[in-house]
Amino acid sequence: MSENRENEIEDSDDFVESMLTSARSIIRTCLQIRSFETILIVTDPESSVIGRALYEASAEVTDRTLMMMMPTSHKKGSEPPDYVAELMRKQDVVILATKSSMTHTKARINASKTGRTRIISMPGISELMFSAGGMTADYNALQKELSGLTSLFRRKRDVKVTSPGGTNITFSIGAKWRTDDNGICNRPGQVMNLPSGRVFVFPKEETMNGTIVIDGSWEGKLIVEPIIMEIENGVVTNISESEFTEEINLTFDEVSKSLNKNKAAIVKTVAEFGFGMNARAKVIGNLLEDQVVRGAAHFILGDNSAYGGKNNIGLQMRGVILKPTIELKDIDLVKDGKIVARRN
Repeated sequence: MSENRENEIEDSDDFVESMLTSARSIIRTCLQIRSFETILIVTDPESSVIGRALYEASAEVTDRTLMMMMPTSHKKGSEPPDYVAELMRKQDVVILATKSSMTHTKARINASKTGRTRIISMPGISELMFSAGGMTADYNALQKELSGLTSLFRRKRDVKVTSPGGTNITFSIGAKWRTDDNGICNRPGQVMNLPSGRVFVFPKEETMNGTIVIDGSWEGKLIVEPIIMEIENGVVTNISESEFTEEINLTFDEVSKSLNKNKAAIVKTVAEFGFGMNARAKVIGNLLEDQVVRGAAHFILGDNSAYGGKNNIGLQMRGVILKPTIELKDIDLVKDGKIVARRN
């Protein structure tokens, strides 16, 4: 979209109202903020329009709302200033609307350790995403739908994923399916990304074999030429030539330098698999939005230590595949990119 067109949208009454509508949904539906709670909104110059909408919506509910602007020098994964970190620890609610993710910072972790602060993070959010896409989902309905899937996963351990693009992969699960990424963040200590709406699971180590063809997006960038990955015993053994291949290999090679031989051999572990349930989301080349698109699937490579896995490398990379078919023994979950969730 041209800069002039963006400016026209930002200046329009419809745009202002849609921003406020989304902000109110986050404040009242997702976070369910109450009048006595303290709120900290952390934003930056690139996300300040979103920050202001969130501030206005929060101020309608509680007069204990504070907004802090991050310096322009803030980078992905780097810590916020000490005074921001200290404020985060003292709030009932923290909303992170910044270009660079703060989810894995010590500041966020320490705020969560209080057991009091609940946190919503929206790294890389744009005005158009905020006012239109997956962010505008009906999160109460999404919570109900995701909860309804739980019974389908019981005692189902074997998964098969295929796609028109060429994906053909099988694996067993190593933990329970997660169905709580529903956008409702109303309990102390919760941490959630928005937009939400995906179901995901930990593939049991050494059980995944076959081919994954990434044809939607990779690391928040739209795919022009599909990335074909061969998987043996849960680890990527070969990646076809594409615009992302060199970057992927260099990234994992850099991590491998500090590891022993056994650890280096599993850096390209497939750490997570999931599929989206958010009907308002579209594959646009944004990490958070792409992985919640209804009927699309995603694979995450790298660190699986959060599930108790062996690949504790502090790095993850993810890709989205289009129109998958996902089968669990006697159940079709997704058929050609459509959610079916039914027994065969």
